[in-house]
Amino acid sequence: MSHEDTSAFTFRYSAITFDCPDPAELARFYGKALGLAVVFSTDDFILLGQEGAPGLGFNRLADYRRPTWPDPSQEKQAHMELGVDDLDAAQARLLALGAIKPDFQPDPDRWRVLLDPAGHPFCVSTLV
Repeated sequence: MSHEDTSAFTFRYSAITFDCPDPAELARFYGKALGLAVVFSTDDFILLGQEGAPGLGFNRLADYRRPTWPDPSQEKQAHMELGVDDLDAAQARLLALGAIKPDFQPDPDRWRVLLDPAGHPFCVSTLV
């Protein structure tokens, strides 16, 4: 089989993992926000998920540096897009769970940019 022939392989998207200083804190935030349960846990890694769906992991990184979005001095590296029906209600819920709303909002009528407790930017939109 050549290296270009992938017909014998099946790839599944299984999870995305975010580096952070405190996996338990971030797992609590996203678990409550997305209704996901802990499916695996150690002191340094927690995986959230539900049957048949990709998971969301949080990995302790000792020298973690928070993204400084929108300041590019420490890039965001990645961000999640969350689809909602009501922007204002979703924003209020996520802020109550510990998200932070940066002053800069590129298009607040279409989507809101929030920061999770570890500083990762994520977007909430009715377009997703």
